[in-house]
Amino acid sequence: MVERAKIVDAVKTAIEKAPKRNFSESVDITVNLKNIDMAQPKNRIDETILLPHGTGRKVGIAVIGKGDITTQAREAGVDLVIGPEEVERLGGAPREARSVASAYRFFLAETSVMPQVGRFLGPRLGPRGRMPTPIPSGTDIRPMVERLRNSVKIRTKDKKTFHVKVGSTGMPPEQIAENIDAVLRRIESVLEQGSMNIRSVYVKTTMGPAERLV
Repeated sequence: MVERAKIVDAVKTAIEKAPKRNFSESVDITVNLKNIDMAQPKNRIDETILLPHGTGRKVGIAVIGKGDITTQAREAGVDLVIGPEEVERLGGAPREARSVASAYRFFLAETSVMPQVGRFLGPRLGPRGRMPTPIPSGTDIRPMVERLRNSVKIRTKDKKTFHVKVGSTGMPPEQIAENIDAVLRRIESVLEQGSMNIRSVYVKTTMGPAERLV
């Protein structure tokens, strides 16, 4: 595990070296794995990680269903609410369905509509790792929505290199460092050999040079 002070220093250096912009850039880490066969599905990472301080960016969330779940979704300020009829319509509009799949990071769906979602939207959501989390009827989704707003999704497929958004340049470096620490701890916990499977980790802003962390 990397010392927190070292992470803070790397974040500060990455932000200082980045060209000055009139807007807040994202801060990402790039993780390179080693000594692991990613062709084996059991070795792939598919994790949703709650960041202590969020990413500093809005995370798109969509809810699919009808009745109470849609009322809760609107109360929680969810970005998109899709009814069953709309699911079927999107199934016949592949370009629009692809756009929806790309625009929203997390999908929640009432259990009763999951068969429809699988049939009509599965081909668009599945390959992007966006298949909805099934929500049983009567569940209060508001706490879940709040958690997802501060979460990131890691899905490596068969690649040994992947990127994770961990904050923005408008955040204090200490908060970004806490986010990075949370991500690295989770990654190590799911790798067969933990930190021994990590070749290197770099932190960088969107437009800036990479600063090596591991």
